[in-house]
Amino acid sequence: MRIRPPRKQHTLDMVQGPLLTSILFYSLPLMLSGLLQLAFNAADTIVVGRFSGNEALAAVGSVGSLNSMIVSLFMGISVGVNVMVAQSVGGGKFKEVQDTVSTSICISVIGGSILAVIGFFLARPMLALMGSPDDVISLATLYMKIIFIGMPLQMLYNFCAAILRAVGDTQRPLYFLTIAGVVNVILNLFFVIIFHMSVAGVALATIISQGISAALALKSLMVADPPIRVNLKKLRIKLGILLRIVHIGLPAGVQSMLFSISNVLIQSSVNSFGSVVIAGNSAASNLGGFVYQAMNTFQQAVTSFTGQNTGARKPDRVLNSVKVSLFWSTVFGLILGPACYLAANPLLSLFSPDPAVIAVGANRLKIVVVPYFLCGIMDVMTGSLRGIGYSLLPMIISLLGVCAFRVFWILVIFPLAPSMDSLLVSYPISWTMTAIVLIILFAIFFRKVRDKMLSSL
Repeated sequence: MRIRPPRKQHTLDMVQGPLLTSILFYSLPLMLSGLLQLAFNAADTIVVGRFSGNEALAAVGSVGSLNSMIVSLFMGISVGVNVMVAQSVGGGKFKEVQDTVSTSICISVIGGSILAVIGFFLARPMLALMGSPDDVISLATLYMKIIFIGMPLQMLYNFCAAILRAVGDTQRPLYFLTIAGVVNVILNLFFVIIFHMSVAGVALATIISQGISAALALKSLMVADPPIRVNLKKLRIKLGILLRIVHIGLPAGVQSMLFSISNVLIQSSVNSFGSVVIAGNSAASNLGGFVYQAMNTFQQAVTSFTGQNTGARKPDRVLNSVKVSLFWSTVFGLILGPACYLAANPLLSLFSPDPAVIAVGANRLKIVVVPYFLCGIMDVMTGSLRGIGYSLLPMIISLLGVCAFRVFWILVIFPLAPSMDSLLVSYPISWTMTAIVLIILFAIFFRKVRDKMLSSL
């Protein structure tokens, strides 16, 4: 049964129309959503840095890479949901879309509950393995435990958002995050300044705001047009659909987890320099996240566009989607990366007035954020391969080109010159090598996909 064109204005036709503007219009709300989410997360670090001191700032910052490592596996599976829904919509497979939506909602809650247990009970042992300093580890443990209590809500929102993005709806997630983010900032100030709850206050504010965004996203699917409408009474896990989602999404999740593991190793090395360096590195990471998010939206866009056009058997639009996404990602990276570094002092002073913290942060911006466009190119090529159905391949390349390389760097190169500069330079080097390999491999595998699509017409 073929799906009728969506009636609601929230959806976007990805298989027709000019790609240059379509991909930009698709990505801008997604970009704003991500930037708002980062801004509200940055509010956590700004509030604790300003009102609770460098130790609290370091505690919140030191948890980020470990948090990402734990949740990345299930977040990667949400990529499988996005690809499955996009390809099924493009191919007009009504029942398959319904089964994918139902299955994904179930596994988001189950997966989030599993993560909540893991993060809560293993928080302190994992932070200790990372070498968290004595003046940071207790606060970091408390923050991490509270954050993971809300993990089912975070997973539910992200899977619902993946479904909406797959049909071209990037506007409503922006509205949901705006509402939740405003609540987050207000509660941050309320809990930390008035009740002096420090890291516990910002963590509690975070999970309350996540509950709001999850409820709004789920409600939007409950009243959406078929085939993505959710009926809570009919939610079931379809084993065949689950296996296909895992087949596509698991490599993406493993890739993200491996990225996070390498970042945890780097964070462990950063921890050896003390709380001031941890705080400065954390502040710069927050700023760099804005540049990364702006570029990463085009990875998400190219996954959806190539997925739908693969399902619709339109190879020319698949290839042009990749070219346009590369163009926009590079433009945003080349503009925002250097701009962030040029404004380093006033931006970093938002997190901490300490000159030593600002100096550490500015150095990270120079080495990592200015060449961030290279990471954008790498991510777009990863999303392109996933969109045409090759999810295992970018995982393997990333394992070798990014993760294994960074582990080698930390174990072999870094001890020869143990400084922050020698640690951070591993980032742009790994992006460059991986991007080159991914471009070559996409060119090879796209020919196979194109020939298969043309032969089936």
